[in-house]
Amino acid sequence: MGMREEVKQELVHHIIPFWEKLKDEEYGGYYGYVDFELHVDKTCEKGCILNSRILWFFANAYMTLGDAGLLEYARHAYDFLKKYCWDTECGGVFWSVTFDGKTGDETKHTYSQAFAIYALSSYYDASKDREALKLAWQLFHRIEESCTDAFGYLESFTRDWKPEDNEKLSENGLLADKTMNTLLHVLEAYTELYRVSGDEKVKEALYRSLRIFREKVYREDTQQLEVFFDTEMRTISDLYSYGHDIEASWLLDRAVQVLRDGKQESLDEQNAELLAETSEYTTRIAERIAERALCDVSMNQEAMNNECFLGVVDTTHVWWVQAEAMVGFYNCYQKTGNSRFLEITQHIWNYTKEYVIDEREGAEWYWDLDKSGKPVSGKPIAEPWKCPYHNGRMCMEIIRRTEK
Repeated sequence: MGMREEVKQELVHHIIPFWEKLKDEEYGGYYGYVDFELHVDKTCEKGCILNSRILWFFANAYMTLGDAGLLEYARHAYDFLKKYCWDTECGGVFWSVTFDGKTGDETKHTYSQAFAIYALSSYYDASKDREALKLAWQLFHRIEESCTDAFGYLESFTRDWKPEDNEKLSENGLLADKTMNTLLHVLEAYTELYRVSGDEKVKEALYRSLRIFREKVYREDTQQLEVFFDTEMRTISDLYSYGHDIEASWLLDRAVQVLRDGKQESLDEQNAELLAETSEYTTRIAERIAERALCDVSMNQEAMNNECFLGVVDTTHVWWVQAEAMVGFYNCYQKTGNSRFLEITQHIWNYTKEYVIDEREGAEWYWDLDKSGKPVSGKPIAEPWKCPYHNGRMCMEIIRRTEK
C-alpha cells in the first residue's frame, strides 16, 4: 500500500471516527476535551477555534470523500457556531463558550475570526448555504474595520472591540503586539474566502497580507520567517518556528495559486512581481527547513524538531509540525521536481505511522514525543488547540495532490 492509500485509510478509519464520536447530541457542537487517558470531559469549555476547525474539517472531508454523512457533521458544527459562538450583540466570534453554550471567554481575537471565515467559506462551498457566506463576509468586514492599522493586523480585543494585551498568541515569555501566526491564518482565511467568492476587496486584502509577509516577516539573510513583533512589525524575538515556517511555505503558495486562478484580467506589474517573489522565497524556506529542522530517526524515518529559541533547538516532535511538514515538503516537490522532498515526505509519514499515531482504542494522534518516540508531556488527545485541522488537512492535501 502506497503513501496515498495509507493516508486515506488513516483519515477514513481513524481520524474521522474519533471526531465523530465527540459530537455532543445534547448541547450541540463537539466535546472540547479528551485527556491523555482518553477520558472525555463533557463539561469542559468548547473553544470556538476548535469548533471552527471541526466545521472546516468535516466540510472538506465531505468534499474530498463524497460521503454525505460528513456534511451532516459539518452542519452540526455550523449550527453551534451560529447559535453559541457568535456574538449577536457586538459582532464576531468569542474565544470560547461553556459546554452548554453559555458565553465563556469573551475575548475577540483576530485569530478566532480568521478561523471562522476559513470554516464558513469551506462550508459554503460544500453546502451552498449562502447564509454561511454572509457570515464569513461579516467577519471579513469586522477584521478590516476593527483589527487593522497602518502596519498590519491588531490581534486581541475586549468583547466590544477595544484593543487589549495579546496574551493568548504570545509565547516564550514575550508579549507580542503582532504575530506571524495570526497574519498567516488571516491570509489562509482570505485565500479560502476569495476562492469561493472572487470578491475584489478580499483580493486586495490578500495582496496586502502577502506584501507584509514579503517586506516585514520574511528574512532574506536567513531564509526564515520572524514570529513575534511590536506594533510596527519590528521583530522582538530570536525564535525560529520550524512548524510555522513549513506550514507557511505551502499556505503562501496556495494564496499565490488562488490569486492567479481567480484573476479576471492581466496582473499589474507590481502584483505579478509580488506573486513571483513569494513563490521563489517559499521554496527557499522549505529548503532551509530541510537543512535545519529535520532529525534522522532511523532508516527511512525522519521527524521535524519543534523550534529554535535563542539558539537552543527544541527536539520535541509535535503532532501538528509533522503533519504540516508532509504537506510543505510535498508541495516543494511538486514545485521543484526534486525527489529529495518526496523522500522527506515519505520518511516523515513513516515516522508518523510508527510513533505519532496513537493506536489505542478510541484515540487519535499523540500531542508530542521525545527523540526516542515516546509521548513526553501527557497532553490531551483533544482540547481547544488539539484538533483535526492539521492532521486531517494533511491527509486531504496528500489525497488531492496525488490524485493524478
